[in-house]
Amino acid sequence: MDLLARREHGRVELTRKLRQRGAPDEMIDTALDRLTEEGLLSESRYLESFVSYRARSGYGPLRIREELGQRGLQRADIELALRECGISWQEHLEDTWRRKFAGHLPIDARERAKQGRFLAYRGYSMEMIGRLFSGRGMED
Repeated sequence: MDLLARREHGRVELTRKLRQRGAPDEMIDTALDRLTEEGLLSESRYLESFVSYRARSGYGPLRIREELGQRGLQRADIELALRECGISWQEHLEDTWRRKFAGHLPIDARERAKQGRFLAYRGYSMEMIGRLFSGRGMED
């Protein structure tokens, strides 16, 4: 309960944390089943919260998808959460780019590569980055 009081957790993540604290597996499963039944543990709430938090931090869908996969969540659940989050990823990309590069489009190949690497590392697709650099993303 103490862990859930701080923030939402996924079942896999909570299981890992409880094991680290020395809880036996059969107690963990029973407790997590009860928390799920009571509505205190919800994968969908965790996914929604995580996607929203990481998007506000300037990360794109590719990076968020990877991070959630590393946390042991099902690929189908991740895809559903990313589709239903209501986030305009192109707008988030533009905002992240403006904050980092002050809205200055790259003037040469070196600067374009630098900006592209940064945005790709943040989890935006090359297609989205290309639209941004060509000016098409800002109109859509």
